[in-house]
Amino acid sequence: MKPKNLLSPVLSLLFPPRCPFCRRVLPVGEMICEACSEKLPQVTYRKYTVGYYPCCAPLPYRDAYAAAVKRFKFSRKCTYAQPLGLLVIAAAKRAYHDLSRFDCVTCVPMHKTTMRRRRFNQAELLARECAALAGLPYRDTLIKLRQNVPQHTLKRDQRAENVRGVFAVSDPSLVRGKRVLLIDDIITTGNTLGECAHMLHDSGCREVCCAVVCATRS
Repeated sequence: MKPKNLLSPVLSLLFPPRCPFCRRVLPVGEMICEACSEKLPQVTYRKYTVGYYPCCAPLPYRDAYAAAVKRFKFSRKCTYAQPLGLLVIAAAKRAYHDLSRFDCVTCVPMHKTTMRRRRFNQAELLARECAALAGLPYRDTLIKLRQNVPQHTLKRDQRAENVRGVFAVSDPSLVRGKRVLLIDDIITTGNTLGECAHMLHDSGCREVCCAVVCATRS
């Protein structure tokens, strides 16, 4: 047995898997506790980004669901990618039906400065998990050209200008004529996802649909 494998049982005891929503310790093989599973919304939340690209989400952005996304995003809870990815793919199947029509999965990119500080892009982790669950290839199609002010710190009417010209497609040949499923963690005003989808569309994408963990009501 390799040293890493020898350590796995010890690490499981010291850092047992927890439910992303209530943080209870989970039995082996579970990703969301039974109590939280029973409370999960039975609807798919649908919004449109700026530019009118469709977006779906399994959860509203409130209470324990919002807290889980914040821990995933800011507290490096990388293990949340799998349970949240399962929920995202379930919502995408309900919204878009046959996911095999998509050619690839991609994500909203992170600027290299933020990546150095955080050491991971939660949208990429989520998108890679979603791609694996859907049986689709993951592709890095977008880049973030410059660091901008975080969207959540701005008023609604400032957000469109804040993301304009921030994103670009790294290689148009990767997306030309393709149907792409674009992943992020949250949709609020839809400016960030809309700008990314617009860049993909302008580079020749045949179709862009979005999916996230949580959607705000307005």
